[in-house]
Amino acid sequence: MEIATGFIGAFIIGIIMGLMGGGGSILTVPLLVYLMAMNPVIATAYSLFIVGTTAVFGSAQNYFKKTISIKMGLLYAVPSLLAVYTTRYFILPALPDTIIKVDDFELSKSTLIMLIFAVVMLTASISMLTKKIGNDEKEPKQPNYMYIVPAATVIGLITGFVGAGGGFLIIPTLVFFGGLPMKKAVGTSLFIISINSLIGFSGDIQNIDINWEFLLSFTVTSVFGIFAGTYLQRFVNERQLRRGFGWFILLMAAFILSKEIIGW
Repeated sequence: MEIATGFIGAFIIGIIMGLMGGGGSILTVPLLVYLMAMNPVIATAYSLFIVGTTAVFGSAQNYFKKTISIKMGLLYAVPSLLAVYTTRYFILPALPDTIIKVDDFELSKSTLIMLIFAVVMLTASISMLTKKIGNDEKEPKQPNYMYIVPAATVIGLITGFVGAGGGFLIIPTLVFFGGLPMKKAVGTSLFIISINSLIGFSGDIQNIDINWEFLLSFTVTSVFGIFAGTYLQRFVNERQLRRGFGWFILLMAAFILSKEIIGW
C-alpha cells in the first residue's frame, strides 16, 4: 500500500512541476522519508535525481515553446550548481550523525535536515500565499547581474542541503533580478533545476548506496506526471493553484516540525 501510494505521489510531483515550474521536491522528500521510511540523507539524494530528471523533460518542452532563456539559465546555474555539488559531496558527508548532545537533548543530522527542510517549506508557502511575482503583460526589466550570482549561490546551498530543486526560490529571483517575464521564468527555472539537481546528485553517487531499480521506476512515474502537468497548464488558474499549493505546503511544514520536535 505504501509503495502504491508512493508512486501515485511521484505522478503528482511531476504534475506540480509541469504546472508551476518547481515545487516537486517539496513533496518528494517528505514522501520518501515519512511514507517510504528512508533516511533523510538518502531521501534528499533521491529527490535530486527524481526532480532533476523530471525537470529535464519539462525543460525540453519549454525549449520548443521558446519559454526558456538559455543565457540567463546558464548564468544562474553555474554558481548554483557549484554550491549544490560542494554541499552534497563535501559538507553533508562531513557532518557527524549527532550534531549536538546536551544531557537528554540530542540533535541528529537526519533531524537537522528535516527541520531545515520544514523551514524552507514555510518560506515557500509564505512566498506562494503573499507575493505576486509578476506576469507576462508587464515589460521585462533589465537583468541585475550584481544580485543574480549571490542569490544563485545561496539557493544552491539550500538545494544541496535539503534536496529541494528550489523552483519557488529561483522563479522570483529570475523575475526580480533576471528581468524575465513569468512564463520564461517558469521554463528557465526547470532548466536550472535540472542542471543543479543532477550535478548535486552526482556528488552523492560515491557516498551512498543507490537502489537504481526503485529510483528509476519512481522517476519515470514522475516524468509522466510532468507531461500531464504541462498539458493541464492551459486549463488551470495559476493564481488559485499557487494559493492552494501554498496552504498545502504550510500544513506539510507544520506536520514535519511537529513530528521532528516530538521525536526529540
